[in-house]
Amino acid sequence: MLLDFEKPIVELEAKLAEMKKLASQNGMNVEEATMLLEQRIIALKTETYQNLTRWQRVQLSRHADRPYTLDYIEQITDDFIELHGDRNVADDKAMIGGLAAIEGKTFMLIGQQKGRNTKQRQYRNFGMPNPEGYRKALRLMKVAEKFNKPIVTFIDTPGAFPGIEAEERGQGEAIARNLKEMFMLKVPVICIIIGEGASGGALGIAIGDRVFMLENTWYSVISPESCSSILWRSWDYKEQAAEALKLTAPDMMKFNLIDGIIKEPLGGAHTAIPTIAAEVKRVILETCATLEQLTPAQRIEQRIDKFCKMGVVNR
Repeated sequence: MLLDFEKPIVELEAKLAEMKKLASQNGMNVEEATMLLEQRIIALKTETYQNLTRWQRVQLSRHADRPYTLDYIEQITDDFIELHGDRNVADDKAMIGGLAAIEGKTFMLIGQQKGRNTKQRQYRNFGMPNPEGYRKALRLMKVAEKFNKPIVTFIDTPGAFPGIEAEERGQGEAIARNLKEMFMLKVPVICIIIGEGASGGALGIAIGDRVFMLENTWYSVISPESCSSILWRSWDYKEQAAEALKLTAPDMMKFNLIDGIIKEPLGGAHTAIPTIAAEVKRVILETCATLEQLTPAQRIEQRIDKFCKMGVVNR
């Protein structure tokens, strides 16, 4: 998958590869020329990714090669046991969770999962959970609380599934209950937005002591396309909508809606998955160690205060 703003970089990289190939075939020394071209590529990458528009960051958050929840779990855990079902309706494949060991410490990991190809996307319902997905997530959170295990959630969804059957089974109630119950969890809760953070579908597992966003992710009540279709009756204004929504990590940090930004490798998380996974792992372990110094009552009080301050305007 090649995004429009990446084309000049890819063209230079192709020239560099061709130069090295010809030099190897003809026994030529082009070390100086290749070094200059490599420097030019790095400079162009730096300039490009440091000046991305909000819409371009949205595009990066949806990159087909971007790591999903299971990719992070595979990279950062020593062992993972997935737990299934909400004990009521079904096992929602768009929401996964289970117990995991990270550096010898046990966590409950929960997150939305998308798919790489058409078959996987259908299996995972494109990362859009049904009510049973949120009820499964809450069940696992309660298990973690019972055994005093910290919780980490990975948020990456275009939204909760909007189908009629989801509404019939209580989509709104399931998300609302998660919000209420997550405020009162006695164990540390760390939330990380790794891709798309859309509306209540994201918020349903995003009430935490600390909320982080990866550098090229977004978090908003509505997607740019949906906002454009409502305001302009067309998706053609999605770029303007993205700018108006102010949905990027720096925007969220400025508004005090998140607690930190996890920097991605140059070019996006998909360009160096082990690197970004190691950084996510570091943030989890360090944040958990800090939160465990507080009592459950202190964590709950701070969690409630943190969210109650959001949206308050002092004149």
